[in-house]
Amino acid sequence: MPKLPSRPVRLVLVAVMLLAAAGGAALLRLGDGRKSDAMTFYGNVDIRETMPAFEVSGRITRIAVQEGARVRRGELLATLDDTSYAAALAQAEAAMANRKATLARMLAGSRPEEIAQAKATMDALKAQADNDGRVYRRLESLSRKSAASLQDRDNAQAAFLAARDQYQASRQAYLLAVKGPRAEDIAAARAAWREAAAAVALARRNLDETKLHAPANGVIEDRILEPGDMASPATPVFTIALPSPLWVRAYVPEAELGRLRPGMTASVSTDSFPGTRYRGWIGYISPTAEFTPRTIESPELRTALVYRIRVYVCDPRGQLRLGMPATVRIDKAAPATGATGCLPDHDGGR
Repeated sequence: MPKLPSRPVRLVLVAVMLLAAAGGAALLRLGDGRKSDAMTFYGNVDIRETMPAFEVSGRITRIAVQEGARVRRGELLATLDDTSYAAALAQAEAAMANRKATLARMLAGSRPEEIAQAKATMDALKAQADNDGRVYRRLESLSRKSAASLQDRDNAQAAFLAARDQYQASRQAYLLAVKGPRAEDIAAARAAWREAAAAVALARRNLDETKLHAPANGVIEDRILEPGDMASPATPVFTIALPSPLWVRAYVPEAELGRLRPGMTASVSTDSFPGTRYRGWIGYISPTAEFTPRTIESPELRTALVYRIRVYVCDPRGQLRLGMPATVRIDKAAPATGATGCLPDHDGGR
């Protein structure tokens, strides 16, 4: 029969066992506390897309990029046949030059030579009218003495009246030459020139719009049209994925909603890159509930309401792809630092 340890030894063993049990319980409580502070949600990587199109219609002559190409804002993507637009611009520029010359002529007024010519014409017609007047008066005096026929007197009177009217007309022309164009005519000429200038600007813009440029930095996802296709403002030419901002769209049950707030830090991981964690933060929490997203919903699932959240992610290596499943871990005890500059466009969820 084995010998039992002495009483003091047994007391020490009991104390050690109690301390071990207490420590284990404390570790379990600590583990439970940590577990309760960490929340895990599942979602998919989401990004914005843009579908640029020409602002004018025409036949595509060149596509400059392929699917998968990275493009920068302002980079040339495609071109249209610009023959008709270049001709329209040339026509508009010629019309503007004509209107500009007309306005300049009016602003300059009458040339000295024109004024001198008008005065010479007026003086000549005045001399003719004075002479015809003397002839008429002389024949009228002779006709009273029956020394001249009434027909000659009447012919002289008609010639005098005609010469007087021509003189008055030339005098008005001379006065107009001295005064120059009317203010209203100058205003109308200036308005016509502005109209022609606007037509030139429009024609030049239409010509510029025969070249399609990238609206932002991104990656070409799809070439919708090809060279030879007819393009129009209603038909996109490309689909471009915008890598920034990039976020994970996840859904949170109502019971967890009270533990979340915008700006809380988060870590994101994917099955595609195990062991890699991406820094992120909660950028948006939906103000309205929605049904749990399912392809086929049972009556039970339709009653499970969730709230959509958007967790912005820093992806400096460009590893995340649209639609990629992702796991989001949010530690309630972590400080809410929010965005720290890795994304230039942090606008909340729309």
